Amino acid sequence: MSDRCVVILGIYPPLLKPHVRAGGRAPVNMDTFDALACPLDGEPLSQSGTCWRCPAGHSFDVARQGYLHLLPVQKKRSLDPGDSKDMVAARRRFLNAGFYQPVAEAVNKAVTTDAGDAKPLACLDAGCGEGYYLRQLAASNMDRSLALVGVDISKWAILAAAKQDKRPRWLVGSNANLPVLSGTLDCVLCLFGFPVYSEFARALKPGGMVIQADAGPDHLRELREIIYPSIKPEKPPMAEVPDGFSDLGTETVRYSLTLENQAAIADLLAMTPHFYRAPAEGRVRAETLETLTVTVEVKLRRWVRDSAVTTTTPR
Repeated sequence: MSDRCVVILGIYPPLLKPHVRAGGRAPVNMDTFDALACPLDGEPLSQSGTCWRCPAGHSFDVARQGYLHLLPVQKKRSLDPGDSKDMVAARRRFLNAGFYQPVAEAVNKAVTTDAGDAKPLACLDAGCGEGYYLRQLAASNMDRSLALVGVDISKWAILAAAKQDKRPRWLVGSNANLPVLSGTLDCVLCLFGFPVYSEFARALKPGGMVIQADAGPDHLRELREIIYPSIKPEKPPMAEVPDGFSDLGTETVRYSLTLENQAAIADLLAMTPHFYRAPAEGRVRAETLETLTVTVEVKLRRWVRDSAVTTTTPR
């Protein structure tokens, strides 16, 4: 396993390149991902007009905004799971401002370097949020055919994603029960999310890869020092390789980020779990800040699915 560090100098956000301008869309070669599975029985879904149906007769309507809801009510843990509408809006503003563009560029490079030569390249973002990283991937692969699908348990996140770009397939669904057929994906992204490796292995083709992004020990340390009485030691990263995968290495993306107004600081806090974990007095201290310089440190790990893996998924 290799471990390398990418240190990015300078203050972010930089001026965005024309083909990755926030909210914009590049003229990329995009295929439609249609290998969908019924979330109730795992059978293939076929489309008829604005409805998708499996052989057993389970049917799912396409929303007016273009996304598909494949999270059955009996598999929800709450009435409105996932990120709230306000959290999604904060993340959309923050990411579209380009603050995490270096992270997106590292993800894009990992996909283009290690995901093989499949045409189209079928890539699923598990826990896609409002779709920023898939849009950035599309913008960076203007000469390659892509079939992109984003899955998130939050209907507000998928709604925001569908409003910004209708070309990927946007699905309300769960990482624990991805609504795609087995062996149909070349790449799975799990960026600051909740990986379910057995399900990723089922959905990936042999030789397909997982790209996983997690916060490093110093990620947003300066903000955490303000909102918490003391900082707890970070949990060590997972050392063992997930069953059914081989390790392709780890990369660290680290840079200094300066937020120059209170609105950006508020959005950063609101889009993270720290907004709910921090005590009230800590959030009040953050609200008084006019500028803030924080460290961004992200661990980017890559796994490749072994060819001999046999997987099944309970429904």
